[in-house]
Amino acid sequence: MDVSTNGTSRTFFNMQKQKAEALAIMNGLTGNGHYEPEPTLEQLEMELPVVHDGQVPLGDLLSRVVQAIYAELSELAETLPNMSDSARKRTIADWVVKTKKQVVKLYAITKWARDAETVQKCMNITAFLMNQNQQFEDVMGGLTYARESLDPARLRNHDLLTSLDVLTSGTYKRLPSGIKKSIVPIPPLKDDEIIKTLSAMEDTIRYRLRMTEIIPVEMSQHRIAGGRVHFTVPNLFETSVCLRGAEKDDGWFFVGVKFLITVGGDMTGTHEFPQEPSGVLKRHVADEADARMAYYLSLPEPAEVPPGTEVPERPKLPEGTVDAPLVRLYNFLQMMSMSYQLQILWYQAMRMCSLGWGQYLKVEMLNGNRTLTVSYWTRPNPPNVPRPQAPNRIKLPPHGGTLIISIVENSATQQAGGGPARSPVARMLAELQKKAKLGGARPSDEVEGLKFDVKWEPVKGTLGVGIDQDETMAAIGELLVDSNNLDFESMLHKVITAHAKAILKVFQLQLQRGPTRNVFSPEGKVILDSNGGHHVLRVHLCADEVVVISIDTRTGRMNLRDTGDLAAAGRGPRFAAISDRLNENPNMLLEALIRLRFNTITDLVEQKANYLGLQVFRHRNFSKEELQKLGPAARGTMYIQLSSFPSHYLVLVITDEDFRYALISVKVLTDSMYGNTIMEDIGWLDVRRIRGDRTVGSATDVIVGPHMGASQVGQKRKRGAGASGHDGPRREDNFNLETQTLRELYAYCCARVAYTKVEAQFKLRGIPYTHVNPTSILQSSALSHIQSSLARSIPALCVQSFDILSGAPAAEAAMANIRVIPLNWWSDKKAQVVTCVKLKYVQQPVGKRAAPGQSSSDIIRPSKRIIYDATEAVVSFLSEEVDTCVDEFLEEWARVSKMVVIAREVARMAKEKKWQDVRLLSFDLQTVEFSYASDYTVSISCTDQLSPTGGSFELRFSRCAPSRPVPHPNTLAPPPAPFTYQQPRTNPHEEAEPYLRQILRHGPLAPSLHRLVGLLRDTLPVAVELDRMTAAAREERAPHGRGRLSKGSAEEPWFDTFVKGMGWWRVLYGDLRHALDLRLMTGKRIAIMDASHSLFQGSPTPPQADSEQLGLQPIPDFRALVLDAVRAARPLGGASKGRIATVDVGVVCEGSAVGPVMRALHERVLKKLKGG
Repeated sequence: MDVSTNGTSRTFFNMQKQKAEALAIMNGLTGNGHYEPEPTLEQLEMELPVVHDGQVPLGDLLSRVVQAIYAELSELAETLPNMSDSARKRTIADWVVKTKKQVVKLYAITKWARDAETVQKCMNITAFLMNQNQQFEDVMGGLTYARESLDPARLRNHDLLTSLDVLTSGTYKRLPSGIKKSIVPIPPLKDDEIIKTLSAMEDTIRYRLRMTEIIPVEMSQHRIAGGRVHFTVPNLFETSVCLRGAEKDDGWFFVGVKFLITVGGDMTGTHEFPQEPSGVLKRHVADEADARMAYYLSLPEPAEVPPGTEVPERPKLPEGTVDAPLVRLYNFLQMMSMSYQLQILWYQAMRMCSLGWGQYLKVEMLNGNRTLTVSYWTRPNPPNVPRPQAPNRIKLPPHGGTLIISIVENSATQQAGGGPARSPVARMLAELQKKAKLGGARPSDEVEGLKFDVKWEPVKGTLGVGIDQDETMAAIGELLVDSNNLDFESMLHKVITAHAKAILKVFQLQLQRGPTRNVFSPEGKVILDSNGGHHVLRVHLCADEVVVISIDTRTGRMNLRDTGDLAAAGRGPRFAAISDRLNENPNMLLEALIRLRFNTITDLVEQKANYLGLQVFRHRNFSKEELQKLGPAARGTMYIQLSSFPSHYLVLVITDEDFRYALISVKVLTDSMYGNTIMEDIGWLDVRRIRGDRTVGSATDVIVGPHMGASQVGQKRKRGAGASGHDGPRREDNFNLETQTLRELYAYCCARVAYTKVEAQFKLRGIPYTHVNPTSILQSSALSHIQSSLARSIPALCVQSFDILSGAPAAEAAMANIRVIPLNWWSDKKAQVVTCVKLKYVQQPVGKRAAPGQSSSDIIRPSKRIIYDATEAVVSFLSEEVDTCVDEFLEEWARVSKMVVIAREVARMAKEKKWQDVRLLSFDLQTVEFSYASDYTVSISCTDQLSPTGGSFELRFSRCAPSRPVPHPNTLAPPPAPFTYQQPRTNPHEEAEPYLRQILRHGPLAPSLHRLVGLLRDTLPVAVELDRMTAAAREERAPHGRGRLSKGSAEEPWFDTFVKGMGWWRVLYGDLRHALDLRLMTGKRIAIMDASHSLFQGSPTPPQADSEQLGLQPIPDFRALVLDAVRAARPLGGASKGRIATVDVGVVCEGSAVGPVMRALHERVLKKLKGG
């Protein structure tokens, strides 16, 4: 201890100094005597501890939620396309609701996070206060501990004797011997001493094992090394023991053990079952082994026994008995090894329960943990809710089977001498050892023979069937516990797989030999497939559709799944529902497969019909009596509505063996309560004939008849075999309906209905018809691009032109045979009918509208409904409505035939009547345009040919392009105008069209056409002259009226011309009281007369007063005006252009002279009336 010169403790002085400095600092003084400034609020906050207990960064939370939402969206994007529409909508709705809740929570947390800084500061302050409080408590505890511990820490009294011994002798003489032994180490043995000791012990062990110790034959495999003996029992254990000493009564003690086992299967948890025990487990094994081997050894008496304590007596060997400690050791370790293996198997079973087998496995340890019982395919107890039970529903057992693994005695028979079961050699060795080492004595213990006994007990009635247990056990083989591969899962899987295979085999026999043998008995229909140890039952339903029946090895439930083309997510719920019902009542398997088969066939037909765009129905509003018309073998029906004919259906009748096809027409009973439907006609179709023999007619392919009975179903009314298709051999692909077959059947039905409707129209009119070969029907027609491959199997209808065109105009223009062919019945377009008529003569179309198309230079299509082949002279009439095709044909024929007659007669006129300027300009079967004089043309077309009035004609007058004026002696064209104004190119006959059209409606068409052309040629000079007069008057008045008159009054002349009738024109002057009439007379003469005079009036009307005069008035001095005009029209000394003769009321002249005469007379009358 440091002491100052004046005796004061230096340590005490330092303490006083530190205390003063601390007080100064607390008072705010520094070392130089100045006060330090107070710390700021930020500095104080930095002194606070930072606590994040229970807090999560907001960014991490946001990132995690967003990533979770994105992951769920990605998963939905992959799974939604395979779901049905309803499941997809439900899944999206559930996801939106769940995500919305998460986002709302996240939004609330974000709101709360605004106060995170304040909360953090409060938590830091709280932690600071708690830390300070803990320091106060620690100081208080330290002071209390110091008070309590200082009192016992006093120094003992001085040991003077020990001090004297140390000072005098340098060591302790009175130290206790116990302390010396624990403190002073014993000199260690040398290597040669250790080897010598171990060698002596090995000799002693060897001597005892060979001379006196009873060794179980099972432990005969041993070796002596390292001062101990190592015993090995194959598949059980390997142990080592050593002697306690070299004396005769010294016993054995346990050194170590290694269990010869290997854990197989799932390696998870193998560290919990080591081969060599260690730690507490090894100590327990060693204590038990030592106790068993020293059972008959005498132990040293205790030094001190508390008074009143009775020491138990040690067991003693009976007379004539020799102690056998190694036998007891073997029995103990054998049981320990087998119990250890059983415990491992129990652990593996419990681990399977935790990995999804918990609801379907029941694991128990019985008989003192010597028996492991595992029941598989356990069913949960049904709730105690009363439910109506089906009459044929069976009660299923609570579990499928039990696997029992037990440790049992393995004893030999009495004939073999009893004891453990051994081989004859091992039994002989044991007897020799006993006689050599014991003589007449007996060992204290006998060897216990133990083994594993594995039993499988399937429960009768599992999944509603009973299996052949002996056959199944033979297939499984012997069940053993292999210590080199302890795998309970593989053992259980082997048993369950065999059980499932046996059940599926029973199901296979039921399908092939039960009530459904007609459907599933053919080879390949039901196959038990074992692939990779997994057994499934493949049931072929139809076409490529196969349903796979399997038994889940974990749950023991039957599962049905689809492997065909229709397998999709939408069909999953159906198979899940069927599987649930089958697991509740397995007796429904046959019924469920039959129903599933028909549903699959129905789905197949519906899928193909939808693929073709057809309207398909599974049910229609038919009564049971109506459905019986389809035959007793019908198990299901599919109705495909013909789009072009809504009252007709293609019916696919599903039977046990194949499809049957029918064409029906239906009728809705409007007076019934529910609008019931009846089948009016039923026609059975022969698919093989329709698809195979393309030359047969439809009369042998279909039967149509009202109210056919069940006895008539599938029978032919005409020649040929039965149409139902039962004659041929049964094929396994009868339900393999191809899309092309369905398309052709649908097209064939449309064709049949179309033909039926056409035939009905013929029958209604009493028109006989026949069926003809359809070959080359439309080869030369523009309709050849819309034919079907099935068209050659559909016949055409042939009628005689005399029958169908009886009473129609121009019936003589058609050849004898007329073909009627429905079209577009093979496509989704509206059905049409084409009627082909061959004309007796060929009339080539001319004109722009008759220009040939791109396909052929001889085929034209003047309208949407008419196609004309000029080479063959075949006219094809296309009808859009099948129900009215005959009426439409007759109407079109009336129009076309008249146009053909008109074109023919126009072509003949130039030769027969020597009218060189009459020529055909345009002909396209709809309209005929021709020139009747020079460049004056007329276009004729027909309308409303089937009306009660006989139809009407439309005439359109025009003028063609001007050509070089080539004078011709027979031309009726007027001479060129003397003035040079540009005359509008109009045809003056246009105003007479309402009167001219009536000519063609009276009498035969050809003579009427001749009368029309003759009238047009004869009246052309009159019409042209009147038109020229009007145009000249407008031209003359226009320049003088500019600036003084309005535009309208300047262009209007003082007279007007108009048509009064057929060949009758009138010139009405401006006072509306005087007029001139121009009328066509016989012999091509033109009469020009005063309009006030009637040709049919007997005597002239007496003159009346002006106030009493009504109507037209005589032209003043008209006779003098006529004579003056005739003189002016006749040139002096020149040749006359036509004969002219004056009459009382006018003048009569030829057509060539009407121009000059009319022009001269008009000028004089106009001047007279104007007062000139």
